[in-house]
Amino acid sequence: MYFIKIDWAPSETLFKIGSFGIHYYSLMFIIAFGVGYYIMKKIFTEEKIPLEYLESLFVYMVLSILLGARLGDVLFYSWDYYQNHLLEILLPIRDTPNGYTFTGFRGLASHGAVIGSLIGLYLYKLKFKQKTLLWLLDRVTVPVTIGASFVRLGNFFNSEIVGRYSNTNFGVVFLNRGESLPRHPAQLYEALGYFILFLIIRKVYKTPKKNKEGYLIGLWFLGMFTIRFIIEFIKESQGGFEEYLPVLSTGQWLSIPFILLGCYLMIRKTKMSQI
Repeated sequence: MYFIKIDWAPSETLFKIGSFGIHYYSLMFIIAFGVGYYIMKKIFTEEKIPLEYLESLFVYMVLSILLGARLGDVLFYSWDYYQNHLLEILLPIRDTPNGYTFTGFRGLASHGAVIGSLIGLYLYKLKFKQKTLLWLLDRVTVPVTIGASFVRLGNFFNSEIVGRYSNTNFGVVFLNRGESLPRHPAQLYEALGYFILFLIIRKVYKTPKKNKEGYLIGLWFLGMFTIRFIIEFIKESQGGFEEYLPVLSTGQWLSIPFILLGCYLMIRKTKMSQI
């Protein structure tokens, strides 16, 4: 049987000027937020929501996602390191033997991003009075899902969050990690899964189901974290609290509450809101 093995050793930087550069990972975030803004603008226009509310929503989402993702990585996966490097938690630098070096923002946890965005949307909703919080969450799922796909592509460029060795001649050899054996491209599996979920959610959004408040966000929780849970079986351990809760990975333990929440939101009885 023929298998495909790809040698992968890309530059992490799109361009560099002195010590400052634009990383592909950062570029994927920019694309994700740009596409997300475009999609939400279409949704607001179609549902006759004044676009003045969109500008502040965009700011709340960007800040809450990035801050939540960063703190999620620090608290869930890397506290042993950051407790002695507090300055690096919110600054794009790294302590090296030659002093601090600009690295760009790395170490962003998706579970933290979700928690951060939920808090950010709640704070935004205190000012946005036209619709309910669940209505807003339902609509935000559409751009957030495709955005997650772009972020995983950024992880692939960075050769991080890699899969386990495939033990066959199939997979990706991450040469810039100093490796010679192929691994499962878990980042690409996850990116593909999120893209398919995006197509499903977009399709459901065009049906009357979008008027059942909480249904789309429930579908998002269920789909997003089921994908994450499954991919974790072939993903290299990222550490965290697995030593205290064995059997499953940290990512899987963190996914279970979101999966259950998604099931509840989808099956709960609620009235259909009016357009």
